[in-house]
Amino acid sequence: MEDQDQDEDGRVDEFPWHLGLFDAHCHPTDTASSITSIPMMKAKALTIMASRQQDQHLVANFADAHGLTGSMVSNLLKDDTAKGVQCQIIPSFGWHPWFSHQIYDDRVSHPPESAGGIHKLDHYKAVIIPSPSDSEFLRTLPDPRPLSEFIAQTRLYLEKYPFALVGEIGIDRSFRIPENSSEVNRDETESVLTPGGREGKPLTPYRVHMDHQRKILTAQLHLAGELSRPVSVHGVAAHGILFDTLKATWRGHEKLVISKRVRKRRASAPHSRPNEDENGSKDEVLDARVAKPFPPRICLHSYSGPPGPLKQYLHPSVPATIFFSFSELVNFSSSVSSKAIDVIKEIPDDRLLAESDLHCAGERMDDLLERVVRKICQVKKWPLERGIKQLASNWVHFVFGE
Repeated sequence: MEDQDQDEDGRVDEFPWHLGLFDAHCHPTDTASSITSIPMMKAKALTIMASRQQDQHLVANFADAHGLTGSMVSNLLKDDTAKGVQCQIIPSFGWHPWFSHQIYDDRVSHPPESAGGIHKLDHYKAVIIPSPSDSEFLRTLPDPRPLSEFIAQTRLYLEKYPFALVGEIGIDRSFRIPENSSEVNRDETESVLTPGGREGKPLTPYRVHMDHQRKILTAQLHLAGELSRPVSVHGVAAHGILFDTLKATWRGHEKLVISKRVRKRRASAPHSRPNEDENGSKDEVLDARVAKPFPPRICLHSYSGPPGPLKQYLHPSVPATIFFSFSELVNFSSSVSSKAIDVIKEIPDDRLLAESDLHCAGERMDDLLERVVRKICQVKKWPLERGIKQLASNWVHFVFGE
């Protein structure tokens, strides 16, 4: 597939940035100094993710500096030609599955003692597989944080930032825990990155138990549901487990699916209500003001699953609205691009999002966003202008609801 659209003379179409591009998932706080690049970016808004202990406050700092305010929301989909509108921030607060072992479920276990304490070691031995026998490795890991404390802090952030999401959260079966030694060498580029990440560190053979990942994810899904916030979800090599975890949060709240025959009969009845939702009353399924145990909107970021599972996410009984976002970095490498193309073709037009998934704000983030938008438009056979407007409308729906 060509990377960019060309006219009849082979020239690349000029990209209409003024129509508004929205990055559905990125990590500029991994390079905190890049905050100074945000006012010069072409994207209209960045949905920036937190992932671990060291970046929650940085996401808040980015939002304080460039956060979207209520007065700006109504102008998001307006043409910004020659208006000089600066890029805005939507913050997201969450705990990534790569770092889920660093949280302990204090609802069922004793508080770990300080570094070297027996309970800390017991915690890590219980949630890491295979269970580590190397006590020195265990002692290099940070003191685990109580889940209740993290949820309480995240609640405060969500209450402070009324447009904030919950993310990045999820499940990952394939990742391995990196070494945590302070003596790990990093090159000059990596030295500017926010501490606590995986970059530049050798990987151990250890993973985090699926049951523990599900507990950390479920607690965050419940919080998002309680506060009616959308979530950005990471899922790698665990698509079945991820769907089952999400489904468990909305069990008992499914939409009533009415057959075509019954809908037709109701429509012809003399006292039918024309405003009734085709799968049940609007009062039952669309009241976003009522706290629920599941988030109202879910984005499966850089979706890497095959086309088959789309049906279960898009089933009319699912009470959450599911979106699927795609990135140049994850979805369009040479080895996986064909799968991404097949999936994008199957996704309804109003459920697609575009993202950069980059760790640094600035020109490269804009470039990656443009490239993935062009590819989505090519796959969907959308004219560029129509595609950009569709993706912008989808992002607004995902972040703010209908």
